[in-house]
Amino acid sequence: MTDRDLAKALNLTVFHEGESREVCTGYCGDLLSWVMGRAPVESAWFTVMNNNNVAAVAVLREMACVILTQGVQPDAMLLARMKSEDISLYGSAEDAYTLAVKTGTLLAEA
Repeated sequence: MTDRDLAKALNLTVFHEGESREVCTGYCGDLLSWVMGRAPVESAWFTVMNNNNVAAVAVLREMACVILTQGVQPDAMLLARMKSEDISLYGSAEDAYTLAVKTGTLLAEA
């Protein structure tokens, strides 16, 4: 399943749609150093963090996409960096747990 397929299935808000990437798993985390050391490659990353450092971690961990949860909006620097790195950035009013469960179900069915 691609990040675009996931965004459509979860009815996500599109802040930036970058290069289409395969989503192999999901990862929930808001402590950037923790995510940096533990998130699997090709994850859909669910977070409430909305600053430029999120983009740096997404690049480092080769994330499939970043999904801002609980209605969080990206700050201008994050959005600009996600565009420059060509990584999709989505949003949802739902919490990370709910989105992760839905994502797990979708990936299992794919």
